[in-house]
Amino acid sequence: MADRRVAFVAGATGYVGREVVRVLAARGDRAVAHVRPDSSRLAGWRERFAAMGAEVDSTPWDEAAMTAALERLRPAAVFALLGTTRARARREAERGVDAGYEAVDYGLTALLLRAATASGVAPRFVYLSAAGVRGDTRNAYLQARVRVERELRASPLPWTIVRPALITGPDRDETRPLERLGAVIGDAALGVAGALGARTLRERWRSITGAELARALVRAAYDPAAAGAIVTGEELR
Repeated sequence: MADRRVAFVAGATGYVGREVVRVLAARGDRAVAHVRPDSSRLAGWRERFAAMGAEVDSTPWDEAAMTAALERLRPAAVFALLGTTRARARREAERGVDAGYEAVDYGLTALLLRAATASGVAPRFVYLSAAGVRGDTRNAYLQARVRVERELRASPLPWTIVRPALITGPDRDETRPLERLGAVIGDAALGVAGALGARTLRERWRSITGAELARALVRAAYDPAAAGAIVTGEELR
């Protein structure tokens, strides 16, 4: 096991994270899926990831503890795939837990970045951002990503930022019918644009499934040309 390349996946229980773990394990890498220690489904996730050939790390979201975990694991790549939704944030708020964009999308990712930097391992930090990120945005979801991207580019770590458009697919745990409908309509319109010559526009903005994105994330993580690069939709296919 010591000879296998280690990859640490934060946000491993999400739609994209699960697929990233699956792709890494299938490649023969030592895939370490992070699951928070207070998860009510921790035992189930251990079983599920073990069936993929991966392992679970349940280090708490504490900067010193996360730094120590990365020092011990010495990953070649850290995948930061953390994110929340408004619905989830509302549910957690009812339990007195802050799980909004500021706390999760920015806060936990920034903590992971600081821990990776302090670990001394210098892993490739692969950050799942989003299309449409720009400095003047007023969208709270995108603002969190602007801040992370800024701190990541200023860090001493090798990094890769990935900016997909809508991430969706029929294999999601949640049905999300409006999301799927939006993807179908949007992709159809982009298909027309592509047929009229706007191929880059079509590829940059059309939807992508979790499995497609996972393959692209892993590919970018180990591509020397993707170090210090922002990878957009047309490069993810």
